Amino acid sequence: MTGNHSILCASALEGRPPRVDSDRVAEIPAFSSIYRDYFNFVWSCTRRLGTSAEATDDVVQEIFIVIHARLHTLERPEALRSWIYGIVRRTVSTHHRGRRTREGTLSGLPLEDERQHPRPPTPLELAEQSEQVKLLSSLLDELDEEKREVFVLAELEEMTVPEISEAIEIPVNTVYSRLRAARFAFEEALARHAAKRNGGGRPCRT
Repeated sequence: MTGNHSILCASALEGRPPRVDSDRVAEIPAFSSIYRDYFNFVWSCTRRLGTSAEATDDVVQEIFIVIHARLHTLERPEALRSWIYGIVRRTVSTHHRGRRTREGTLSGLPLEDERQHPRPPTPLELAEQSEQVKLLSSLLDELDEEKREVFVLAELEEMTVPEISEAIEIPVNTVYSRLRAARFAFEEALARHAAKRNGGGRPCRT
């Protein structure tokens, strides 16, 4: 990773849950400790998978309801983070499908003006106001969905390739392939941004 690449990714790492030693077989933790240790992880993944700020609270709550209900099915406690991400991914996907259905049903109907009910910004929205995080978000938007997912999990959430493979249910080699392509695409996007910032000259590689 280049210096600029590392700085941008590091700016999104605050609040990351503790790493789990995959070589140590652990007991299933209590739900209260899971909620405490993984809330930020669930929140950030939910937002980075495209959930709107307005819906994130409800989706995160639903995710933890599913985690609580299915905790007894966890067969490998040492893979807890991958297991949680799998629930996040499926719950967010279901939310997106339901939202598209609702939008199709409600098309043409007037919607309530959200400005009538102002709300304070969420912690993540406050973080997104920083220039570096805005830049990171815009660069991630240039990646397709598959590349963005593995890039975020590897570079921002610092999941290992085996963890990512288990979480999104694809072969390890596929994760490596997507991650290489995602890193290259990200570097290209970052170079284009640097070129524009420097007055449109040749991209400045670090």
